Amino acid sequence: MSLFEELIEDRKGDEEIVKSFEPKDSLSDQIFEGSEGEFSMRSDIRKTLLKITDDFIDTLGVEFFIHDVVLTGSLSNYNWSQFSDVDLHILIDFEESKYPITLLKEFFDAKKNVWNEKHDIKIKGYDVEMYVQDVNEPHVSSGVYSILHNKWVVEPKEENPNIDDRIILQKGEEYMRLIDNLVKNGDKKDTLTKIESLRKKIKTFRQSGLEQGGEYSYENLTFKLLRRNGYIEKLLKLKTDITDKKLSITQ
Repeated sequence: MSLFEELIEDRKGDEEIVKSFEPKDSLSDQIFEGSEGEFSMRSDIRKTLLKITDDFIDTLGVEFFIHDVVLTGSLSNYNWSQFSDVDLHILIDFEESKYPITLLKEFFDAKKNVWNEKHDIKIKGYDVEMYVQDVNEPHVSSGVYSILHNKWVVEPKEENPNIDDRIILQKGEEYMRLIDNLVKNGDKKDTLTKIESLRKKIKTFRQSGLEQGGEYSYENLTFKLLRRNGYIEKLLKLKTDITDKKLSITQ
């Protein structure tokens, strides 16, 4: 396949991802049952997710009070698609610990990353992603289901946003071009600094969109495009590869 053909295929893939952002008429019937206003999680799904949560907690090696275990993200909303993940969030109060909050975040993030990389668990074809969240941490989501208490914390509402695919694709292409340029630069002296700067820029870009326009903001949808087409992973992998090379002795 020529470079031009690869670019065409990538473009088609990105367009397919953007099309998946369009909301559905109902929640996923593989995860929920019922009808609008009366959706509840299927009992077999809920039991399995609680077992998965228990397994993850056992790997942490520390004891803490669990305020809740919730499903969030697109699978708990009307914008679910084949690209969705089962986003399981364990809610604890970081302030109840004797350790600094920044240290706790790093600890739980590290544990989460190890667990997610070690396991390949799927629920109805959807990847399971674990996350430990501070109960006091602001979390912008229009759909949150308590698996622990078997009820909605934030019940999603059916929306009909006017999404212009071109805006998402154009903004996504800008960031993809920046990431590709960093890959071409290789391990130049300032590449790591530029990677970190771009990573923070993308994070701020998405957060501002969530705060001002919610989940259907163009900033959040652009971030989802970059995550689903592999460019976020590409940026993080570049950082890891350069760091590993700098820390290695080859001769």
